[in-house]
Amino acid sequence: MLYLDNSATTQMLPEVKDAMIPFLLEEYGNPSSKYYPQATHAKEEVDRARKHVANLLGCDAQEIVFTSGATESNNMLIKGIVDHHDPRTKHVHIVTSKVEHPSVLETFKYLQSKGFVVTYLDVDQFGRIQLEDLQELFRNDPPVLCSIMWGNNELGSLQPIKKISELCIQYQCHLHTDATQVIGKMETDLSQFPGITLLSCSAHKFNGPKGIGVAVIKKDKNGLPTLITPLLHGGGQEFDYRSGTLAVHNIVGLGKAAELAHERLKNNIKQLLVLEDKLNSLLREKFSSVLQFNHDQVDKIPGILSIQFKGINNEILLKNIASEIAASTGSACSSTKPSHVLAASGYNNEEVRSTIRFSLSPYTSLTELEIFKQL
Repeated sequence: MLYLDNSATTQMLPEVKDAMIPFLLEEYGNPSSKYYPQATHAKEEVDRARKHVANLLGCDAQEIVFTSGATESNNMLIKGIVDHHDPRTKHVHIVTSKVEHPSVLETFKYLQSKGFVVTYLDVDQFGRIQLEDLQELFRNDPPVLCSIMWGNNELGSLQPIKKISELCIQYQCHLHTDATQVIGKMETDLSQFPGITLLSCSAHKFNGPKGIGVAVIKKDKNGLPTLITPLLHGGGQEFDYRSGTLAVHNIVGLGKAAELAHERLKNNIKQLLVLEDKLNSLLREKFSSVLQFNHDQVDKIPGILSIQFKGINNEILLKNIASEIAASTGSACSSTKPSHVLAASGYNNEEVRSTIRFSLSPYTSLTELEIFKQL
């Protein structure tokens, strides 16, 4: 079986599993307890994991908050920021795009129902917003929050996040980015993007365990914590941002995955580009008469390909190849609906229903891709 659905989830690395096992069996201490060895050792390992994640993301370890995954992080950060504004007493504008992950779009729809004024930015054929549209919004109706994903999970397109970051600094707007798809596949040094104040990601997208993610909450220019209402209230864990007993085994796994992703980043990017080039060649060779690429060939996340097989229903095609190749029609979080990303990018129903996403892993081998010659 050739697994090409790495945008949905990735295989956990053996090193990650080995790091986690002691904290599932012997090292069962609660890191919020004190003094005795099981507790202090658990806390030390949580702190170590936090540092590894911070190294990968280019931020301070004290800006890392552990969550259950990017969906929780998105909800927590978006709701938590705007909770300090009351739409019943004043006009409160927030902005996102039409191609965000459902956990962002549904959160914005919820806030819209509560009276917040929401703008959903249009995108081009590659799912990118137009900076001119965002600039016009900032000039005419400055938002308190802008949420734009770093890289798209279906098309692989990269948003102009650097310039968006600069605009948000200029207009003193909080910028949240869902970076789930780019972590471990690109350089994501937040010190180079000072306008990003909030970031979300999940461990299982870069060879870590499921059920653990990160909310990055940057400190302000004076080094003070950003004011966010917690999604979960309780004992005050995670710097009072996210209460609840920490899942130490998952945090350790996340930390190990982040450490490996950081160490191997350049090699992983190189391998993804080699694999993508090979897969492009194999597909063109085998399916040239029906093939059309939806994704940008240049400014994109390495290893994500969105491809139309013209005249062929994607669900039927996926079922026919399922015993040999694992792929998808798009986001695993909206698998029962036609792709809102492709629809917003201007593709018609027939084009959407003939599109398949292949997403590679740096741990895929070139030899494995040869299976396409047999289809």
